[in-house]
Amino acid sequence: MTDLGVAVVVEDDADVRNLVEAVLSQAGFEVHSAARGRDGVDVVRQQEARVVTLDVGLPDIDGFEVLRRIREFSDAYVVMLTARADELDTLTAFHTGADDFLAKPFRPRELRARVGAMMRRPRHDLQAVPVTAADAGTPAVPVVPPSPVLRHNGLELNPETRTVSVDGAAIGLTRSEFDLLQALLRGAGAVRSKTELVRVVRGDYYRADAYISESDERAVEVHIGNLRRKLGEDPLEPRWLQTVRGVGYRLAPER
Repeated sequence: MTDLGVAVVVEDDADVRNLVEAVLSQAGFEVHSAARGRDGVDVVRQQEARVVTLDVGLPDIDGFEVLRRIREFSDAYVVMLTARADELDTLTAFHTGADDFLAKPFRPRELRARVGAMMRRPRHDLQAVPVTAADAGTPAVPVVPPSPVLRHNGLELNPETRTVSVDGAAIGLTRSEFDLLQALLRGAGAVRSKTELVRVVRGDYYRADAYISESDERAVEVHIGNLRRKLGEDPLEPRWLQTVRGVGYRLAPER
């Protein structure tokens, strides 16, 4: 296995499949592929894939159903590919748990850039705390850094372990949901526009001058909706995520 791990390509079009395999192999992945949805689920499970590219229009079950099944056992990064430039497809993909969505035909460099942006923000980032001693005869004393945990109204988010809990109960979030929640917590009540939050979701791929589409902003709305559902929040009386109409979102006041 390579340093980047395994990538799985689920695509029934042989030409597209070969292209994506080549892009991911050149990027440094060990690549496996499948031409049917059910086979793709099995390959992702068996190979413990880190990245998956997933065609929406597969011959047996569609890509959305494949993604639902993958999300039952894997938090792999998933990029959906489709020949239809349909906003509903984009929103359905994000709602189902996709990390990114790319319309065909796509540029190989764009696919590689998007995968690279995802990989630079891993789901888990555990770092060991160094332990030092004044001399060899002195017991080591751990250096205790300030706590990185962000807390607000019973919610706790740990950026290092990428874990979230509400009133002590763990909450499972996708990468995009976690990053959005972290951005709003760090904002400490400042309004974050949808344009800003698109860049939070998409990472380094979106430069400051990059075009942000209405579909991109709608995807943020879907992610926020998913966050509220998982946190058990009432949008009419928000405990954490407050909508600022026509602008974006901010953290709800302390209770």
